[in-house]
Amino acid sequence: MTITIVGSGKVGAAVALNCGLRELDDILLLDVIDGLPQGEAMDINHQLSELGLDSQIKGSNSYEEMKNSDFIVLVAGMGRKPGMTRMDLLNKNASIVKDVATQISKHANNATLVVVTNPLDPMTYLALKTTKFNKNKVIGMGGMLDLSRFKSYIHDASGCSRASIQAMVISEHGENMLPLIRFSSIGGIPISEFLSKEKTQEIFDKTKKVAAEVIALKGATVYAPGNAVATMIESMIKNKKEVIPVSAYLDGEYGISDLCIGVPVVLGSNGIEKIIELELNEYERKTFDLGVTSVREAINLINQK
Repeated sequence: MTITIVGSGKVGAAVALNCGLRELDDILLLDVIDGLPQGEAMDINHQLSELGLDSQIKGSNSYEEMKNSDFIVLVAGMGRKPGMTRMDLLNKNASIVKDVATQISKHANNATLVVVTNPLDPMTYLALKTTKFNKNKVIGMGGMLDLSRFKSYIHDASGCSRASIQAMVISEHGENMLPLIRFSSIGGIPISEFLSKEKTQEIFDKTKKVAAEVIALKGATVYAPGNAVATMIESMIKNKKEVIPVSAYLDGEYGISDLCIGVPVVLGSNGIEKIIELELNEYERKTFDLGVTSVREAINLINQK
């Protein structure tokens, strides 16, 4: 098995490092910038060697080397700058994702594809349509990353162990994400038993805004995305069947068709093995539908190009 990561900037390197630390597989870093993937591979190999871990990282500038990869992580594209929304990247990254997806379908048409490039949901849809892969084999990372942020704020507010926290975030990976307070718990106990309505609303708002804050402070989000992708790939490689929120292609689920958006799924050796349909209340459904509308508008803009 091989994991190929297309895009060797900070996030791509973080994905490679996290996968290597878990010894998930040998890893190929690909990038159009000569020397960048090779240098990152050397640096990561040095760390893994000192730790006694045997995943091997390789760098390349040739798409042909992704041949027969089992997993492809698509990170290529422009990242958000301070003050930008994810949707501001739509036109810039659509052409990059389409070009890379074409290369993936040419050289690794049996792979499972994990999309990281923003705006996440429209780019996942574009990658799916370009590769023509089965819908269970193209998966967007967004919800898993949003979940890590949500859990962090629950920990901060409750003071309880991070290991005891279960949470869920769905809808658009963007301005209309939906942290689900009602479906989140600490040790199986609803978080409403630990925190006031005012505090849970504060956590809800912080989760939606924190990515922009991190980008304003340090220029990019790096480590949490790297871990999120590694968690997804580990669940598939080891057939763990973890329930994870990802951007998935809906074909009637939630009453939505022909769209990729964040929902909870079971991730196993066949990729998305099941989409879990939650019974949303009126407010949750309204927010979810706002995300659907936003993603649909972005997809329509891409299709007009």
